[in-house]
Amino acid sequence: MLELTITGARVLRPGGWDSGALAMAGGQLRADPVGRRVDLSGYDVLPGIVDPHGDGFERHMAPRRGALRERDSGMVACAAELAASGITTAVLAQFWSWEGGMRGPDFAAEVFAAVDAVAPSVPIDLRLQLRLESYFVESFPQALAAVERFGIGYVVFNDHLPHARLAEGRTPRRLTGQALKSGRSPEAHLALMQRLHAEGAGVPAALDAVCAALAARDVRMGSHDDRDGAMRADWRARGVTISEFPETLEAAEAAKAAGEPVILGAPNVVRGASHAGNVSALSLVEAGLCDALASDYHYPSPARAAWRCVELGVLDAADAWALVSDGPARLLGLTDRGRLDSGLRADLVVVERETRRIVASIAGGQVAWMSGAVAERFF
Repeated sequence: MLELTITGARVLRPGGWDSGALAMAGGQLRADPVGRRVDLSGYDVLPGIVDPHGDGFERHMAPRRGALRERDSGMVACAAELAASGITTAVLAQFWSWEGGMRGPDFAAEVFAAVDAVAPSVPIDLRLQLRLESYFVESFPQALAAVERFGIGYVVFNDHLPHARLAEGRTPRRLTGQALKSGRSPEAHLALMQRLHAEGAGVPAALDAVCAALAARDVRMGSHDDRDGAMRADWRARGVTISEFPETLEAAEAAKAAGEPVILGAPNVVRGASHAGNVSALSLVEAGLCDALASDYHYPSPARAAWRCVELGVLDAADAWALVSDGPARLLGLTDRGRLDSGLRADLVVVERETRRIVASIAGGQVAWMSGAVAERFF
């Protein structure tokens, strides 16, 4: 672990920028100077990014579907990409779904095992989220067993069944492509969807039971793609208190009115719109309806989204960066990170002031990634 004091840089504290020294030793930030001094004049230092939801690891774990699987080495490569993106704590969001393929339980078990094997050996804090399909009731016991085995502390509920088209007896869109990804024939894939849809009457009671079991294990729970206030209220009644990527203003307002944290997609902010046609994340940020931004499918996006909020005058630097550091840390219950304060984990990123390019990431006081001229300052 590094033992040093950074001087000369602009440092983003909870109250804004300052030019004071930043010391670290033993993996923590210190109030008084320690070790040798490292002059980072011309650079900015900000809290390490806490990513509450991202599935960009899939391309590392299965770079070519059906042809190549890279378990442990893929997770090492993922950790390097996270560090290069300024992410020092990453929640890897893995599906547990009837959809099969990279969303099925078998692939999920591979991801969980890879994180279990690799996490102790990399500076980035790798954590797991299980994304449980709410109509995949038959797999709930196995999902609970995985939560127990791998110590998963965060479960989010999804529902990807195309209910409207199934109720109308119509063929779901993109059926053939989805079937190929699952390893099933289109006919078998359609039959599975029809069966799960038809068994919907038993889903609410099954969800009540699995949520109670997760709550008994002190697992955090969230719902994905809330459509409206009624849907958020249903999840709230089960103790599911985090709203991930609400699709509408109504859903986001309902969560905030109840004091529940809202996670939005950073790529949505960068794009300025949802790729699925849902409510703009940027408009929700501007309305004060966002507690955290997540990478979703693109690890560089949290940093880019925070700077976009600054560039557009939506938030100042401290408030914008809090959406990718302090905000997600708080909703995950990680009180030891997210801010550059004495006694907290030494999680920080070094940024070129002119380009805003991340040139170094330090996680838990260890160098996670470093590139270019800044390395001369440290070494």
